[in-house]
Amino acid sequence: MSVLSKDIRPISGAGIGLRSPHINDILTSLPDISWLELLADNHFAEGGVVTAQLDAIAEYYPLTLHCVGLSLASLEPLDKVYCQRIKALAKRVNAKWISEHLCFTSSMGLHSHDLLPIPYNQESLNHCANRILQIQDLLGERLLIENVSSYMTFNNSDRVEIDFIVELAEKADCYLLADVNNIYVNHVNQGLDADYYIDNLPIERVKEIHLAGYQQQQNYLLDAHNNPVSEPVWALYQRLVKRKADIPTLIEWDNDIPSLQTLLNEARKAELIMQKGACHEP
Repeated sequence: MSVLSKDIRPISGAGIGLRSPHINDILTSLPDISWLELLADNHFAEGGVVTAQLDAIAEYYPLTLHCVGLSLASLEPLDKVYCQRIKALAKRVNAKWISEHLCFTSSMGLHSHDLLPIPYNQESLNHCANRILQIQDLLGERLLIENVSSYMTFNNSDRVEIDFIVELAEKADCYLLADVNNIYVNHVNQGLDADYYIDNLPIERVKEIHLAGYQQQQNYLLDAHNNPVSEPVWALYQRLVKRKADIPTLIEWDNDIPSLQTLLNEARKAELIMQKGACHEP
Protein backbone atom coordinates (compact mmCIF):
# COMPACT_ATOMS: atom_id res chain seq x y z
CA MET A 1 0.00 0.00 0.00
CA SER A 2 1.45 3.33 -1.03
CA VAL A 3 1.37 6.29 1.35
CA LEU A 4 1.65 10.01 0.86
CA SER A 5 5.12 11.53 0.62
CA LYS A 6 6.35 13.46 3.64
CA ASP A 7 6.63 16.53 1.45
CA ILE A 8 3.01 16.43 0.20
CA ARG A 9 1.10 16.97 3.44
CA PRO A 10 3.20 18.62 6.13
CA ILE A 11 2.11 18.72 9.75
CA SER A 12 0.40 22.02 10.48
CA GLY A 13 -2.44 23.46 12.55
CA ALA A 14 -4.00 21.55 15.44
CA GLY A 15 -4.27 17.76 15.46
CA ILE A 16 -5.50 15.12 17.87
CA GLY A 17 -4.13 11.90 19.29
CA LEU A 18 -5.50 8.84 17.50
CA ARG A 19 -7.38 6.68 20.01
CA SER A 20 -9.01 3.31 19.29
CA PRO A 21 -12.61 4.36 20.11
CA HIS A 22 -12.46 6.90 17.29
CA ILE A 23 -10.88 4.83 14.51
CA ASN A 24 -14.13 3.59 12.98
CA ASP A 25 -15.65 7.08 13.06
CA ILE A 26 -12.60 8.53 11.36
CA LEU A 27 -12.50 5.91 8.61
CA THR A 28 -16.25 6.15 8.05
CA SER A 29 -16.67 9.93 7.92
CA LEU A 30 -13.11 11.14 7.15
CA PRO A 31 -13.55 14.32 9.23
CA ASP A 32 -11.43 17.40 8.63
CA ILE A 33 -8.46 16.67 10.93
CA SER A 34 -5.20 18.48 10.29
CA TRP A 35 -3.05 15.58 11.52
CA LEU A 36 -2.96 12.67 13.95
CA GLU A 37 -0.41 11.50 16.49
CA LEU A 38 0.04 7.78 17.22
CA LEU A 39 1.11 6.28 20.52
CA ALA A 40 3.74 4.18 18.80
CA ASP A 41 3.80 1.39 21.39
CA ASN A 42 0.16 0.55 20.61
CA HIS A 43 0.88 -0.14 16.94
CA PHE A 44 3.70 -2.66 16.76
CA ALA A 45 1.52 -5.52 15.50
CA GLU A 46 2.49 -6.69 12.00
CA GLY A 47 -0.99 -7.76 10.91
CA GLY A 48 -4.64 -7.90 11.83
CA VAL A 49 -7.56 -5.49 11.78
CA VAL A 50 -5.85 -2.74 13.83
CA THR A 51 -2.87 -2.69 11.47
CA ALA A 52 -5.12 -2.57 8.40
CA GLN A 53 -7.10 0.31 9.92
CA LEU A 54 -3.92 2.24 10.68
CA ASP A 55 -2.63 1.78 7.14
CA ALA A 56 -5.95 3.09 5.83
CA ILE A 57 -5.74 6.15 8.09
CA ALA A 58 -2.19 6.78 6.88
CA GLU A 59 -3.58 7.14 3.36
CA TYR A 60 -5.73 10.11 4.40
CA TYR A 61 -3.96 11.93 7.23
CA PRO A 62 -0.42 13.07 8.06
CA LEU A 63 0.87 11.14 11.08
CA THR A 64 3.51 11.50 13.78
CA LEU A 65 4.80 8.97 16.32
CA HIS A 66 4.87 9.52 20.08
CA CYS A 67 6.88 7.01 22.14
CA VAL A 68 7.00 6.00 25.80
CA GLY A 69 9.69 3.30 25.73
CA LEU A 70 12.97 4.79 24.55
CA SER A 71 13.81 5.52 28.21
CA LEU A 72 16.14 8.38 27.36
CA ALA A 73 17.56 8.78 30.86
CA SER A 74 17.86 5.09 31.76
CA LEU A 75 21.18 3.52 32.72
CA GLU A 76 20.00 0.27 31.11
CA PRO A 77 21.60 -0.65 27.77
CA LEU A 78 19.85 1.01 24.86
CA ASP A 79 17.10 -1.24 23.48
CA LYS A 80 18.13 -1.34 19.84
CA VAL A 81 15.35 -3.77 18.95
CA TYR A 82 12.78 -1.27 20.23
CA CYS A 83 14.47 1.48 18.21
CA GLN A 84 14.26 -0.63 15.06
CA ARG A 85 10.57 -1.30 15.67
CA ILE A 86 9.97 2.43 16.00
CA LYS A 87 11.92 3.07 12.82
CA ALA A 88 9.97 0.42 10.90
CA LEU A 89 6.62 1.76 12.10
CA ALA A 90 7.59 5.32 11.18
CA LYS A 91 8.51 4.18 7.68
CA ARG A 92 5.32 2.16 7.24
CA VAL A 93 2.95 4.99 8.16
CA ASN A 94 5.16 7.74 6.72
CA ALA A 95 5.42 9.47 10.11
CA LYS A 96 6.64 13.02 9.80
CA TRP A 97 8.60 12.85 13.05
CA ILE A 98 9.14 10.85 16.25
CA SER A 99 8.86 12.22 19.80
CA GLU A 100 9.77 10.88 23.22
CA HIS A 101 9.75 12.05 26.85
CA LEU A 102 12.66 13.38 28.89
CA CYS A 103 12.52 10.67 31.54
CA PHE A 104 13.32 7.02 32.14
CA THR A 105 10.93 4.08 32.17
CA SER A 106 13.26 1.15 32.86
CA SER A 107 15.79 0.36 35.57
CA MET A 108 17.49 -2.83 36.79
CA GLY A 109 15.51 -4.89 34.32
CA LEU A 110 12.16 -3.53 35.47
CA HIS A 111 9.80 -1.42 33.38
CA SER A 112 7.60 1.33 34.80
CA HIS A 113 4.21 2.37 33.50
CA ASP A 114 5.04 5.92 34.58
CA LEU A 115 7.37 8.51 33.08
CA LEU A 116 9.95 8.83 35.84
CA PRO A 117 11.65 12.22 36.37
CA ILE A 118 15.38 12.94 36.48
CA PRO A 119 17.66 15.36 38.35
CA TYR A 120 18.69 18.44 36.40
CA ASN A 121 22.47 18.47 36.68
CA GLN A 122 25.53 18.06 34.49
CA GLU A 123 25.76 14.30 34.90
CA SER A 124 22.17 13.83 33.75
CA LEU A 125 22.68 16.29 30.93
CA ASN A 126 25.70 14.45 29.55
CA HIS A 127 24.04 11.05 29.86
CA CYS A 128 20.75 12.07 28.24
CA ALA A 129 22.47 13.94 25.42
CA ASN A 130 24.68 10.97 24.58
CA ARG A 131 21.69 8.64 24.68
CA ILE A 132 19.65 10.88 22.39
CA LEU A 133 22.54 11.13 19.95
CA GLN A 134 22.78 7.32 19.81
CA ILE A 135 19.05 6.97 19.20
CA GLN A 136 19.06 9.66 16.53
CA ASP A 137 21.88 7.82 14.74
CA LEU A 138 19.85 4.60 14.82
CA LEU A 139 16.65 6.26 13.62
CA GLY A 140 18.36 8.45 11.05
CA GLU A 141 16.53 11.59 12.18
CA ARG A 142 16.26 14.05 15.05
CA LEU A 143 13.92 13.30 17.92
CA LEU A 144 11.44 15.72 19.49
CA ILE A 145 12.03 15.67 23.26
CA GLU A 146 9.05 16.36 25.53
CA ASN A 147 9.15 17.87 29.02
CA VAL A 148 7.28 15.73 31.56
CA SER A 149 5.09 16.40 34.58
CA SER A 150 6.52 15.26 37.91
CA TYR A 151 5.57 15.07 41.55
CA MET A 152 9.01 15.27 43.16
CA THR A 153 12.30 17.13 42.79
CA PHE A 154 15.89 16.05 43.42
CA ASN A 155 18.27 17.55 45.97
CA ASN A 156 21.15 17.23 43.51
CA SER A 157 19.49 19.29 40.77
CA ASP A 158 21.60 22.39 40.19
CA ARG A 159 19.52 24.16 37.51
CA VAL A 160 15.88 24.71 36.69
CA GLU A 161 14.10 22.50 34.17
CA ILE A 162 13.97 24.91 31.25
CA ASP A 163 17.66 25.77 31.51
CA PHE A 164 18.45 22.04 31.49
CA ILE A 165 16.27 21.51 28.42
CA VAL A 166 17.87 24.41 26.55
CA GLU A 167 21.33 22.94 27.18
CA LEU A 168 20.17 19.44 26.27
CA ALA A 169 18.70 20.52 22.94
CA GLU A 170 21.98 22.19 22.00
CA LYS A 171 24.19 19.33 23.15
CA ALA A 172 22.09 16.59 21.51
CA ASP A 173 21.09 18.75 18.51
CA CYS A 174 17.50 17.58 18.92
CA TYR A 175 14.12 19.23 18.57
CA LEU A 176 11.62 19.90 21.35
CA LEU A 177 7.99 19.07 22.05
CA ALA A 178 6.65 21.66 24.49
CA ASP A 179 3.89 20.20 26.66
CA VAL A 180 2.14 23.27 28.05
CA ASN A 181 -0.07 21.26 30.42
CA ASN A 182 3.03 19.68 31.98
CA ILE A 183 4.57 23.12 32.44
CA TYR A 184 1.48 24.27 34.31
CA VAL A 185 1.26 21.09 36.41
CA ASN A 186 4.88 21.56 37.50
CA HIS A 187 4.19 25.23 38.14
CA VAL A 188 1.47 24.30 40.65
CA ASN A 189 3.14 21.22 42.12
CA GLN A 190 6.71 22.52 42.36
CA GLY A 191 6.56 26.29 42.06
CA LEU A 192 8.14 26.27 38.60
CA ASP A 193 8.01 29.72 36.95
CA ALA A 194 5.73 28.96 34.00
CA ASP A 195 6.12 32.36 32.32
CA TYR A 196 9.92 32.15 32.51
CA TYR A 197 9.71 28.66 31.06
CA ILE A 198 7.56 29.73 28.09
CA ASP A 199 9.65 32.82 27.42
CA ASN A 200 12.95 30.92 27.42
CA LEU A 201 12.03 27.97 25.24
CA PRO A 202 14.40 27.93 22.24
CA ILE A 203 11.53 28.57 19.89
CA GLU A 204 13.43 27.55 16.74
CA ARG A 205 13.73 24.02 18.15
CA VAL A 206 10.08 23.66 19.23
CA LYS A 207 8.45 21.59 16.49
CA GLU A 208 5.29 20.53 18.34
CA ILE A 209 3.11 21.59 21.28
CA HIS A 210 0.93 19.36 23.47
CA LEU A 211 -2.23 20.49 25.23
CA ALA A 212 -4.14 18.31 27.68
CA GLY A 213 -6.27 18.40 30.80
CA TYR A 214 -5.21 17.68 34.36
CA GLN A 215 -7.15 16.32 37.33
CA GLN A 216 -7.33 18.36 40.54
CA GLN A 217 -6.28 16.38 43.61
CA GLN A 218 -6.44 17.54 47.22
CA ASN A 219 -3.14 19.43 47.18
CA TYR A 220 -1.62 18.83 43.75
CA LEU A 221 -2.46 18.45 40.06
CA LEU A 222 -2.38 15.05 38.37
CA ASP A 223 -1.43 14.98 34.71
CA ALA A 224 -4.31 12.61 33.94
CA HIS A 225 -5.21 13.61 30.36
CA ASN A 226 -8.86 13.08 31.19
CA ASN A 227 -10.35 16.57 31.01
CA PRO A 228 -10.60 19.50 28.61
CA VAL A 229 -7.68 21.89 28.46
CA SER A 230 -7.89 24.23 31.46
CA GLU A 231 -8.05 28.01 31.25
CA PRO A 232 -4.59 28.52 32.83
CA VAL A 233 -3.10 26.17 30.22
CA TRP A 234 -4.88 28.01 27.40
CA ALA A 235 -3.39 31.26 28.77
CA LEU A 236 0.13 29.81 28.71
CA TYR A 237 -0.49 28.50 25.22
CA GLN A 238 -1.48 31.99 24.09
CA ARG A 239 1.77 33.31 25.54
CA LEU A 240 3.72 30.69 23.60
CA VAL A 241 2.03 31.17 20.23
CA LYS A 242 2.62 34.90 20.44
CA ARG A 243 6.29 34.00 20.11
CA LYS A 244 5.65 31.72 17.12
CA ALA A 245 2.13 31.04 15.91
CA ASP A 246 2.58 28.20 13.44
CA ILE A 247 3.89 25.44 15.71
CA PRO A 248 1.78 22.30 15.16
CA THR A 249 -0.33 21.66 18.26
CA LEU A 250 -1.84 18.41 19.52
CA ILE A 251 -4.80 17.77 21.81
CA GLU A 252 -4.02 14.79 24.09
CA TRP A 253 -6.83 12.89 25.81
CA ASP A 254 -5.94 9.41 27.08
CA ASN A 255 -8.43 8.59 29.87
CA ASP A 256 -12.22 8.95 30.10
CA ILE A 257 -12.03 9.44 26.34
CA PRO A 258 -14.89 11.60 25.04
CA SER A 259 -16.51 11.74 21.62
CA LEU A 260 -14.40 12.49 18.57
CA GLN A 261 -16.27 15.79 18.17
CA THR A 262 -15.16 16.91 21.63
CA LEU A 263 -11.52 16.49 20.62
CA LEU A 264 -12.12 18.28 17.34
CA ASN A 265 -13.71 21.18 19.23
CA GLU A 266 -10.61 21.45 21.44
CA ALA A 267 -8.41 21.40 18.34
CA ARG A 268 -10.50 24.20 16.84
CA LYS A 269 -9.92 26.33 19.96
CA ALA A 270 -6.19 25.84 19.51
CA GLU A 271 -6.36 26.83 15.86
CA LEU A 272 -8.25 30.03 16.70
CA ILE A 273 -5.55 30.95 19.23
CA MET A 274 -2.88 30.20 16.63
CA GLN A 275 -4.61 32.53 14.17
CA LYS A 276 -4.75 35.31 16.77
CA GLY A 277 -1.15 34.68 17.72
CA ALA A 278 -0.06 35.21 14.14
CA CYS A 279 -1.25 38.79 14.48
CA HIS A 280 0.94 39.37 17.56
CA GLU A 281 4.21 37.72 16.58
CA PRO A 282 7.21 39.97 17.30
